[in-house]
Amino acid sequence: MEKVRLYYDSKGNTLNIWFDNPQKEYICEETGEEVILVKDKKGKVIGFEKLNFLMHPKEVVKTIPVEVLVS
Repeated sequence: MEKVRLYYDSKGNTLNIWFDNPQKEYICEETGEEVILVKDKKGKVIGFEKLNFLMHPKEVVKTIPVEVLVS
């Protein structure tokens, strides 16, 4: 499994989260909730984009704390 990648675009107000290599992107599917699912050629979700994701300038950080739960 690839590393999880997070990209925040402060100008476009989007947050992109990738579970696999972004170069595997083949098709995108809108959910209707301002979320776009990114899929590979096999239809597996490899990431998603959250539209209209706004952060206050003081909240922008270079590292984001992440909680990982494995069951």
